Amino acid sequence: MSIDPHITDLDACALSRAIHARELSCREVMTAYLARIHRINPRANALVNLAPDDGLLAQAEACDAELTRDHSRGWLHGQPQAIKDTGHAIGFPTTYGCTLLKDAVATQDSVMTARMKAAGAIVIAKTNMPELGLGSHTFNDLFGATGNAWDAEVSAGGSSGGAAVALAQRLLPVADGSDFMGSLRNPAAWANLFGMRPSQGRVPFWPAADTWVAQLGTEGPMARTVADLARLLSTQAGFDARVPLSIAEGPQAFAVPSGAAALDGLRGLRVGWLGDLQGHLPMDAGLLPVCEQALARLAAAGAVVEPMALGFSTESLWDAWLVWRRALVAPKVAALLKLPGAREQIKPEALWEHRQALGLHCMDFMAASEVRTAFYQHLLGLFKRFDVLALPGTQVWPFPIGQRWPRQIAGRTMDTYHRWMEVTLYATFAGLPAISVPAGFHANGRWPAGLQLIGRPQGDGALLRVAAGCEAASGELLARRPLALA
Repeated sequence: MSIDPHITDLDACALSRAIHARELSCREVMTAYLARIHRINPRANALVNLAPDDGLLAQAEACDAELTRDHSRGWLHGQPQAIKDTGHAIGFPTTYGCTLLKDAVATQDSVMTARMKAAGAIVIAKTNMPELGLGSHTFNDLFGATGNAWDAEVSAGGSSGGAAVALAQRLLPVADGSDFMGSLRNPAAWANLFGMRPSQGRVPFWPAADTWVAQLGTEGPMARTVADLARLLSTQAGFDARVPLSIAEGPQAFAVPSGAAALDGLRGLRVGWLGDLQGHLPMDAGLLPVCEQALARLAAAGAVVEPMALGFSTESLWDAWLVWRRALVAPKVAALLKLPGAREQIKPEALWEHRQALGLHCMDFMAASEVRTAFYQHLLGLFKRFDVLALPGTQVWPFPIGQRWPRQIAGRTMDTYHRWMEVTLYATFAGLPAISVPAGFHANGRWPAGLQLIGRPQGDGALLRVAAGCEAASGELLARRPLALA
C-alpha cells in the first residue's frame, strides 16, 4: 500500500477533520506516522520505548471499525500520541530518563494520559527527557541525547525536548509535556513551536505522592498551531477530586479565533516588555532583538508595547525559588537513593539538589513562601496596567549537544546548573499561565527563538487568544520547517 507523505504534515485539528470525514482511515494515518518514525527517529532520538507496529495498527483498525458504526471517541480519534516520560501510560515504562527506573512499567494512566485516550488518542511511545527532568537539555544515560529538530548538533532544550523534536519533525501531530522551570516553553522556543505552561492547577497531575505542596510543576500542551494547543488543553484540563487544588472549572473548551479575527484581537492589547529585567538576566547576543522584532509585529497589528521594570527584587525571588525547588526535588531523589547502586547511577545535578536540601528548615520554606506570596500580589498590580507580560523564552541560543549546561552567558558565570533558565521562573513561581510563541531565528538561520507571554491568574483562554494573534501576525515565520534528520 502506498503511503501519502502529506498525512504527517497535517496539524491535529485538520487530521481530526479528515479522519471523521472518512477522507483518511486511522490505519492510513498510523501507517504514515510509523513509516516516518522509523525513518527519522533513529537520528532524532525523540521517541523512546516505541510500541510494536502490529499492535498499534490493530488499535488503529479498531478505531476505523468504530467509525463505521458512527462512533467517535473524540477529536483525537485514531491519532498517534507519545507521552512525556514523566507521565504514566499503562504498559509503558515511566523511566524519567533514569536507568534505575527502566523497568518501572505503569499499571495506571496519568490523568492527562487518560483524558487524551478518552478523546481517542492511541499511545505509541514515550518522549525523551533529561534524567529526572532536571535541566533544560534532553540527555540521559538510559536513552542518550536528543538533538535539536533544526540542528542535531545542538540541544533540543527540555525537559520536554523529545516532545518538541517529535512535533517539529512531524513524528506526532500534537504533543504533551510538563513544565517546572520552562520545560514546555524552552524546547518549544528552540523548535519554532507553541508551548504552554497552563495555570497552576489547570491540568491535574495524578498519581502523585503529594497533592498539596508540589504545585510548581504542571503538565500541558505543545503544538504547531494555536488551535491545536487550545484543543489539547481543553482535553487535558478540568477538576479531578484526587487533586484537591486542581481548578474547579471544566473541562474547559478553549476556543481561539484565526486569521483576521485573531489579528483584530491584538488591537489595544497592552503588553509589558520586561526584556532582560534591566540587565539582571544575561542574554546571548541577538536574542533580545529577535524578541523585539516579534513585539514589533504585535505593535503593527495594534498592540501597545511598553518597556517596563519588574519592580521586585530579583535576588530575593531567586533565593526563594531555590528553597522551593530544593524542597520539591530532593524528596524524589531521596526515594531513588534507597535503591541499590543508586548514588552511582543518578546524575550529579540531582545529587547536588539533594545535598542542598539536607539543611533546609521549615522556617526557611515558609519565609520563601512569603516572598512568593508577595511576588504574586505585586504581579496583580502590574496586570492592572497590562494584559500580558513579555520576556524572552530563553536566555541562550541552543548550545552544543555534548555540553551539560551553559557555564557562562555574555561573560557572566552561571552559579548553578539551572541559572541559565532563570527567565522562566517568574510565571512558574506565581502560578500564572505562560506561552512561548515563535519569535524568529538566529542569524545562522538554523536556531529558533521564542517570545514568552505571561497571562493573568487563570487567564489561560485570554492568553491563548493573544497567542492566536501572534500566530496570525507571523505567517512567513511559521511556514518554515526543519529538514528531515534522516
